Amino acid sequence: MISYLALGDSYTVGEQVALFESFPYQLVHGLRRRGQALAAPEIVAKTGWTTDELMAGIAAIPLIGPYDLVTLLIGVNNQYRERPVESYTPEFSQLLEQAIGLAGGQKARVAVLSIPDWGVTPFAHDRDQNAIATAIDAYNSANRSITEAQGVAYFDITPFTREARTDRSLLAADGLHPSGKDYARWATLIMNYFEPLLSQ
Repeated sequence: MISYLALGDSYTVGEQVALFESFPYQLVHGLRRRGQALAAPEIVAKTGWTTDELMAGIAAIPLIGPYDLVTLLIGVNNQYRERPVESYTPEFSQLLEQAIGLAGGQKARVAVLSIPDWGVTPFAHDRDQNAIATAIDAYNSANRSITEAQGVAYFDITPFTREARTDRSLLAADGLHPSGKDYARWATLIMNYFEPLLSQ
């Protein structure tokens, strides 16, 4: 049975959508439909978590690896709390190292997702949306650089989330988090990457 560990925050939890609509569950179900025998995803994530809180969460749970697949998506709450990118960078780097370790050192079995842009959502209607976008881009520039330097796959799903500015079907009922429709697109990207690895 193929094991999968998902590390992150509300975007990994699938805040405001049904469990099966979250991207980790859609990824698992999609790979199962393609003939892969995946166990249910093991999720270490909580709405509101920052990088340091995710590290604490990982430390508090007896994870039994190595996992066949690992995904990492973290940082939006660092940005929301207006923490500098300079403090995010070393913490993200450490988390990526942990993700690789939890995948048994197999970098090809790890996937990093970019941070969504919540500034386009109704939740942010009274905020400086351009400033949010600029900050998100800075965070994503940092995590992308670290990820690519490690030779790990990076998936830029931020453009998908920015489509919610004009397509509200991409948002959950809270007007902030993605809907299952948007998560499906993320899951497809990652599934298309992981499937050939699992078929080897």
